[in-house]
Amino acid sequence: MFAGMPGPGKFLCAILLLMAGALHAQEGGDVQAQILYAYHTEDTNSLADLIEGLSARLKDSADDGALRYHLAHAQYRLGELVAAGSGRHADSAFSDCIDDLKPLLKKDVKSAESLVLQGACYAALADVSSVQAVLLRSRAADRLHQAAQLAPRNPRLLLIESTNELAHAKPGSAEFQRALGELNMATREFDASPATRIDVPGWGHAEAYLAMGRVSQARGDTVGARNWIEKSLIAAPDFKAAQRQLASLEKR
Repeated sequence: MFAGMPGPGKFLCAILLLMAGALHAQEGGDVQAQILYAYHTEDTNSLADLIEGLSARLKDSADDGALRYHLAHAQYRLGELVAAGSGRHADSAFSDCIDDLKPLLKKDVKSAESLVLQGACYAALADVSSVQAVLLRSRAADRLHQAAQLAPRNPRLLLIESTNELAHAKPGSAEFQRALGELNMATREFDASPATRIDVPGWGHAEAYLAMGRVSQARGDTVGARNWIEKSLIAAPDFKAAQRQLASLEKR
């Protein structure tokens, strides 16, 4: 690329390329932060606006993998909020998440992060779609299994797998204990990774800590529950779900 260019010219071009890459990465980090803030504050309108904006940009940059991942992540988060509320149209958000990740996985079948997110969307869609629940859960398990073969200690993989299992396992059962161990491992992996990463998926910290807080509270461990919930709020001070959980703990 720099063949025939004088030494100083090569250096300047290299600097400009690095600056362009850094700006693109910073933009990706900002988008991720906006998605997480809207999710944690339960601002569905902001998430819908982000989705609209990202969709428009993707029309002009169809090969932008990071942009497509951010769009799918925003759709997943919108689906989660809608499912926790009225439940109407949550299936559309989860389906869009799945569809927007298909080109990424077609291009790179070994993208562990894309597999994890698509697995999460399949599992969430199964929870709101009773007609195809069995098929959807099978696809979710397949995506998460593929991701586990590629990155067994990925914290988002451990979080999604464990919370899915905890939601369907009987408290105290072997399945429940195994899922709890996996969630514990997820928190350790999140502890070892930065909560804010530029242009690389870095979500899940606050959700994992809150999940541990909820399990601790359900088991009567008030002190442990408080520690985990407060840790969740340190990771995401505006996390409304964690604020509500802490408030419920203080009422006891």
